[in-house]
Amino acid sequence: MTISNETKVGALTAIAIVLLILGFNFLKGRNIGGKNTHYVTFFNDIQGLATSNAVVINGMQVGSINKIDGGKDMRRIRVDINMTEDVVIPVDALAVINKSLLGTVQLEVRLGNSSNYLQPNDTIKTIASDDILGDAMKKLDPVLYQVTNAVKSLDSLLRTVTSVFDPNAKNNIKGVLDNLNKTTASLAVSSASLQGMLNAQTGALAKTLDNVSSFTGALKNNNENLSKTMSNVEAATDKLAKLDFEKTLNTLNGTLTDLKGAVGKIGSKDGTIGLLLNDTKLYNNLNATSNKINLLLDDLRVHPKRYVNISLFGKKDKNGPLLIPLADTVNAPYIIKP
Repeated sequence: MTISNETKVGALTAIAIVLLILGFNFLKGRNIGGKNTHYVTFFNDIQGLATSNAVVINGMQVGSINKIDGGKDMRRIRVDINMTEDVVIPVDALAVINKSLLGTVQLEVRLGNSSNYLQPNDTIKTIASDDILGDAMKKLDPVLYQVTNAVKSLDSLLRTVTSVFDPNAKNNIKGVLDNLNKTTASLAVSSASLQGMLNAQTGALAKTLDNVSSFTGALKNNNENLSKTMSNVEAATDKLAKLDFEKTLNTLNGTLTDLKGAVGKIGSKDGTIGLLLNDTKLYNNLNATSNKINLLLDDLRVHPKRYVNISLFGKKDKNGPLLIPLADTVNAPYIIKP
């Protein structure tokens, strides 16, 4: 069987394409025919990390970078990791970018202590990468390394201070100092005023102290009179203490009892006063007497000749006596009996 040249060329071309694909995947670190596990991590700065760079754990390459995507803003760069080795990643593992002195960049996965593990396509946490030169200096001369860090910190501080003290900030500080000067001047004036007030108050306090001194002096001069007064008060209190208040109260209670009995008798009809106050006969008799007196006076006023028979002229009054009082008395009404 004769194979044509076109068939040979086609077969060789297919084999070449297959080999090219296999070689490309091999160069990218993909496990051809094996199990590939993918993880994701994010960095703000990948420091030159590129596709197919190695992914190592404890110095051993376990995979490679499959894809890097920074998006449009390039603020958070996504890095896809292809694990060609069958390894498990704890949930507290950290991914860090390491840069060697020769310029090669690799991604290191630092394992944690958790017993829980990430699943495929999960995200590995990241930390900032170490400085190669700083690490070397740290190992060679720790003191120099500390001095270098201090200088860097001081430089950062100076830059911050320089950025803060821009012309506007300087003007603001100058304004603050001017206001502070004005405030101190105002405080000086206020202090002087306060001192004057204190002097005045000191004078008033001195006068008050003088008055108190005069008062205490007067008390001292009248000490004998005060002693006599206190003695009199003490004697009076002694007399009050010696009074027989119990006997006085008993006497007062007896008097009140007698008075209560007398008032009770007045309210009853047993005594004379009780009869006068409670019996209506006396009232009726007095009322009848008053009515008769009024009738007599009215008859005397109307028929005076009946009672005084002295007349030079005229006749004797032969009219009969009044049987009822006249109705001209306003303030003394009569009781007319049937």
